[in-house]
Amino acid sequence: MVNLIWVFMFVIGIVFAIFNGTIGAVNEAIFTGAKEAVTLCIGLISILVFWLGMMKIAEDAGMLKILAKLFEPIVKKLFPEIPNEHPAMGYVLSNMIANMFGLGNAATPLGIKAMEEMKKLNNGSNEASRSMITFLAINTSSLTLIPTTVIAIRMNYNSANPTDIVGTTLLATMCSTIGAIIIDRYFHYRRSRKKDE
Repeated sequence: MVNLIWVFMFVIGIVFAIFNGTIGAVNEAIFTGAKEAVTLCIGLISILVFWLGMMKIAEDAGMLKILAKLFEPIVKKLFPEIPNEHPAMGYVLSNMIANMFGLGNAATPLGIKAMEEMKKLNNGSNEASRSMITFLAINTSSLTLIPTTVIAIRMNYNSANPTDIVGTTLLATMCSTIGAIIIDRYFHYRRSRKKDE
């Protein structure tokens, strides 16, 4: 469906440009946009490779295990359905840590694996479990300590101080994560009360 929407918008834009006499500007915008996209991707790759390397060093040094142990009591309270030592818990913790360091691309496969493991705990049901819903809410809001992707984009566009965004991002993602947890808990308890009635 989304592909059809994009094709429709593209065709309407081209037809409008033909009738409006601005097809030359459209062509120029297409090629300029493509060039900027490639430049941006190359810049992002270098930053992501750096931070993924740092994550690998942190993992080899045992820092990720320390962070996982630090966050484990909180995560156990958020995901009471997941047994201790279950692979889902490891994937959830790894996903959250990757998101904290702004490595959304690295966090995505970990999030998918966490969902797969939680689906196994849910007896393969296609209906989302409480843990799956909570994980989706937290993953979407994702508390971020170092927004590496945003910093990389700001560096590519020659920002005077690309790291100015760190404090604001931390505050915004902290608020969004707390909000996500509160809303998740509200709807969970509301649904539980309806089932009890």
